[in-house]
Amino acid sequence: MKKLFIKLAKILGFEIIDQNNFSSPTLNKKLNEDLSILNKKSIVLPLGEVKISRKVKSILIIIRMNTEVEIWDQNKKRLFEQKKIEYSYRSINSLLNSINFCKNKYPNLKIKSIIIDDNSKKENLNRIKKLITDEDIDIISLDHKKYKTLIKEQKSNETFANLASLLNSFELGKEKGEDIIFFVEDDYLHFEPMLEEMVASYERIASQINKDIFMCPSDYPYLYMDNKKTNVLIGNKRHWRTIDKTLCTFMTSKNLLEKYWENFQKTCEDRNDPFEKYINEIYQKEICVSPLKSLSLHLTNINSSYGLAPFIDYKKLWDGNK
Repeated sequence: MKKLFIKLAKILGFEIIDQNNFSSPTLNKKLNEDLSILNKKSIVLPLGEVKISRKVKSILIIIRMNTEVEIWDQNKKRLFEQKKIEYSYRSINSLLNSINFCKNKYPNLKIKSIIIDDNSKKENLNRIKKLITDEDIDIISLDHKKYKTLIKEQKSNETFANLASLLNSFELGKEKGEDIIFFVEDDYLHFEPMLEEMVASYERIASQINKDIFMCPSDYPYLYMDNKKTNVLIGNKRHWRTIDKTLCTFMTSKNLLEKYWENFQKTCEDRNDPFEKYINEIYQKEICVSPLKSLSLHLTNINSSYGLAPFIDYKKLWDGNK
């Protein structure tokens, strides 16, 4: 009778929880294992199952890399006070580890990456290239001339280059993206499960609210500087909170990139104050979430409100990606 009941439950699309044995006979898993199935269902105890209606089919990751500029637009040193190449190298190393972790978990998920390099020295570029063994990762050089007529004249070459690389990344997302696009800067360290958690949480949250969303992998300190109201949502393996500001590292869909293309263009045409002014405008109409606690660490100056996420072992994450 028990076997028949389990078969019937499977046919009807239900899962059975045996709390006595701490297992699910329909899933043939222990309850401390990952019960969710990508593109099909998200299961979080004790909240039950969410049917996945918004399936993630592919991810295009676009990384903007500059191995020379210490901190753009600031005369400060980053945490650990190393040369910029050290941050770029460890950032990309941690991202590759997260990509591989996600691929092992979801082997059928299509993941493609593009690195936009802004005038790296040959020795720095060669060091980055040694990290890359995956044929699904391309490195392209930023063409400054292409954007001379598209971006207003700036006070410094660094500001112009930053705007140009950002516009280039948005253009590539629009041109080559198929589903989900992840825009990443090269001064973030990522925890290994970062990409897997973002993909699975994207599916769960977007399916629940029945619309595409924005996701930021970092829990920035400036989010705690005032008493703004927020909603807390359940993701795949952690909580997420709604936010109305991000920097330029975020994940979204190609549909939303195209829908708000004018905002993305305006972000790059001139140095705005704040820099992400037109991106943040989008979050007045669309849902954007960040994780609790952080999946990525923005390595800026230790006093920066746009930098270090709270409750992270910074030294351990830094040393683990050298």
